[in-house]
This record gives sequence, C-alpha cells and structure tokens, in this order.
Amino acid sequence: MSESEMRYFSTRGGSETLSFEDAVLTGLAPNGGLYIPTHIPSLPADWQTKWASLSFPELSREILSLFIPTSVIPSKDLSQIINTAYSTFRSEKTTPLRQTGEKEYVLELWHGPTWAFKDVALQFLGELFRYFLERRNGKLEKEGKEEREELTVVGATSGDTGSAAIYGLRSKPSITIFILYPDGRISPIQEAQMATVPDENVYCVAVQDSDFDTCQSIVKTLFSDKEFNSTHRLGAINSINWARILAQIVYYFSAYFQLPESARAEGAKVQFSVPTGNFGDILAGWFAKRLGLPMDHLVVATNENDILDRFFRTGRYEAGEEVSSSSQAPETAAVNGSSDGQQATPSSGSSVKSTHSPAMDILLSSNFERLLYYLALDTLEIPSGDAEQDRARAQEHLNGWMAELKKNGKVNLGERIKEAAGRDFWSERVSDGQTLEEIRKYYQLPKYGPYVVDPHTAVGLAATERSQKKAPNSYWVTLSTAHPAKFSSAVELALSAKQFPEFNFRETVLPEELKKLEQLEKRVHKINGEAGVRELIERVKKGEKVVPGEGKGSI
Repeated sequence: MSESEMRYFSTRGGSETLSFEDAVLTGLAPNGGLYIPTHIPSLPADWQTKWASLSFPELSREILSLFIPTSVIPSKDLSQIINTAYSTFRSEKTTPLRQTGEKEYVLELWHGPTWAFKDVALQFLGELFRYFLERRNGKLEKEGKEEREELTVVGATSGDTGSAAIYGLRSKPSITIFILYPDGRISPIQEAQMATVPDENVYCVAVQDSDFDTCQSIVKTLFSDKEFNSTHRLGAINSINWARILAQIVYYFSAYFQLPESARAEGAKVQFSVPTGNFGDILAGWFAKRLGLPMDHLVVATNENDILDRFFRTGRYEAGEEVSSSSQAPETAAVNGSSDGQQATPSSGSSVKSTHSPAMDILLSSNFERLLYYLALDTLEIPSGDAEQDRARAQEHLNGWMAELKKNGKVNLGERIKEAAGRDFWSERVSDGQTLEEIRKYYQLPKYGPYVVDPHTAVGLAATERSQKKAPNSYWVTLSTAHPAKFSSAVELALSAKQFPEFNFRETVLPEELKKLEQLEKRVHKINGEAGVRELIERVKKGEKVVPGEGKGSI
C-alpha cells in the first residue's frame, strides 16, 4: 500500500485497513477500537493564500479531500454532499467568529438546524450515509437483485448529539435511527427537539436510571456483539465515527481565516479553548494542528467531571482519585449573590456528577483513545522507521492501557505520556459556580456585549481567561458549542430577575423555532437497560409498529 492511498485502521490492532466508505458505515471497529487514518496528509504549500477567501463549504471540500480519495467519492459528488449538508445553516459563514476582546474571539458553532455544534458534523454524516446507501442499493438494483442494504443507526447522547443526528437522518431512505439518552438528565428543549420529530424512522429512547456513560456503554456493547451488529447493520453517529471528527477539523481553519488579516500577517499562533466532554471536538483541533494550522495549544476545558483535567495534570486516567487543591484554580464565583469561598473538590467516586453543563457530564471520553494511540506512537523509545511495525507497537501499548482501565477503572500512563500530551494541550477545571459567574460576566461585557452564552461556552471562556497568562500575546478563540436557549435553567439561574430585572429569557434568548416545540407532541420510549434497547430494536427491525406505551420497559 502506497503512502498516498488513504485508508483507515483500528486503534486496537489488526492488519486490516478499510476504505473511507467502509470506515464510516462500520463506525466502531469489531475489536472495539476506533478508526483513524493510515497517515496524516500534508497541506498544499500555498494553502494560506489559496484558501483565505473560500466559503465554509469550499474550505470543507479542500480539507476533506485530503482524507477522502476521489475513488471513494468523486470531487463533484463530494461538493454536492457538502453543499447540501450546510445549506440548512442560518449564518452565511456557517461558523461565524464573534469578537469579545482585543485579541479574544468566540467561534459560534450553533447556527445549524438544532442550534448546536453537532450539526456541523452530523448534517455532513447524514448526507454521507444517504450517498453511500443510495449508491450501493442502486448497484444492487442494476444487478437485478431484490435485497437492499439498510443501516440501523444507534447512538447515545448527553443532549445535543441526539437531536443533531435525528435532524441529519430523518426520513432518509434505508436508515432507522435509535437515540439513547439518560432519562431526566438532558434539558427539556433538548428532549423536545428529539421527541417531537414525527418521522417514522426516528426512535427516541430514554434509558431509565442511567447517565450518559451507561447509554454509551450500551451502544458500544451492541456494536461489539458481532451477531447483533451483523444482523442489523449498525451504524455509528457518535464521535466514535471518524467522519464526525473529520468534518469538525474544518471550523478550526475557518476560525483562523476569520481572524484579522493583521493577525495572520504577524504570523501569530492561535490558542483554542474547547469545552470538552467526549473529546471529539478538541481532537479535531489536534488534527488541524497536526495538518499544519498555526496554533500553539488547545485548552481542555472541563466541568466538575474532571477526569481529563486530572490526566493532563498527573498522567493518570482515572475516575476516583482526587487532585490536590494546589493544582486547581481558587473558587471566587458568586452564586445567586453568595460566594463559594472554598476550593472546589474534584469529583470523586465513579459516578458522574450532574452540572449546569450536562453535555460534558461524562466519565470516560471515547475519543481520548484516538489521542492515546498517537501519544503511544510519538513516544516509542526506538522507532523502527517502518510505519506498520511502529503502528503495531503503539497499538500494543494502547491495548495494555485499555485492558488496565477496564479491569481497574484507572490507568497510570506515566510522565513520558503526560509530557508528550502537554506539548499540545493545557487543561482547566471549571466549577458550576464559576460557570454561572462567567455567564454573568459576558452578559455585562462592556465593549462587545451584552452577550448571552450557554453554560458549556462559559466553561470554555473561564478556561481561556485562566490560560491567557501562559500566552499573553496570542489570539484566543473559544469554541461556543450551543445556543444559550438550549440551557434555560443555567442561563436563568445566572441572570436571575433579582440581579438582572431587565433580562427576559423568553424574549431575549429563545428563538421562535424553539418556542414552537412546546406545542408539539412528543414520542419517547422509556426503556430499562440494555435488554430493553435490544428488544425495541429487534421489534422495529422485524417490522412491528412499536409506539410509546407498548412493550416491556416502554411507556
């Protein structure tokens, strides 16, 4: 295989490589690993001038073409897929940059149909699924065969992925989608966006007595069940699917080109702060840096579920062990007029804590495995120079780590890995109190405000402010992952009527499209555990008409 032939392989080993099409349709590798490219391509020598004036769809085509051979998707077809995917966005720039300080910006990623950053990837992924299935079924039809390929998409969501996936796949032929989410642990608007979609191929599944990690574990178990997976042809929409990471790389380049020309002329590097839960969004930024985007560091901004922050500080990836208070920023946030006044204690135990930024209430980050593979590869003691041999050695290291994590719930990756990670990443942990204080701060922004931000964006902004002292002359971009209307409880708590009597959430923040959801009928299947999810999928795929209120475990 030549270096120019882009293929995809599992982080956990095996000599098999897949085409982009097969990697996208497969989602999770049979051995439980995640697909990554056989090599990271090089940017064109003149990319900074050639791409500077491109629209977002045009920029997407240039970057995605580096990873998708024309033998898999011809250039004309790829352009059509991209144009269709982003035709639903409300902003001409797709992901516009908003200035919030002299050298500070917010990249608004929520101008798609569900008002969340997941739309950027999932509108694209939905079009990919449609394209591949139509092409395959068209070929079967031409050959006179009666069978048709169908895809059963199963995904877990902590809020925004579900609605974005549903809007990307609703009514698409040959696709049925099941979205799992923890019952009662997403915002009412997030649930309404999913449950009010009337399309017959959409199933919203509220898993009772669960959290996001439970839902994600069910999804991974189903994918790892070879018989179930083969029978129902499972497809992944979570960020375990490589196509999602690929689509998200684009907006890091888009942000760079939206900065003032003077910034690019100075050759200044950019720092990005990313609210981080499942590690997909920030991993896309890491790939952008590896491609050659002139950025310095990516800031991993976590909430009180801080397993990632603790890894970047200690080299240990574990759910339960606390970090000493000296490694954390002091609590100074006032909550409803009172101050915490205490150093926040990092989350302990193995359960996920509910916070004001629920999309980040995640214990184990699926995409972190992709980074760990590259860290293992980059820190090989004596690289052989043979790509396949070095790949196998890195996979062996990764498998050892993942086995230890599965067995003990923790793994110490060591100082060498920690130092390698620190070359690209800084990290910060932001408490609920600090999150609310940040929302208040940006609402009162003197020159560039008022600006209402959602709690996840607020976590990113707080992390930006703490990290600026490390690179005071840099340009800073904080990724804004959702419209504030999707998290009314946190926004209204921060901007209470007592402190801000002029603020009216419904009139100031809530878009008309989301107001209309209140009047629509919801369809939700409430299920108990993995067995209930399996039963629902089995019944639907057998052709039974399953409605909420029918069957074991659903109401």
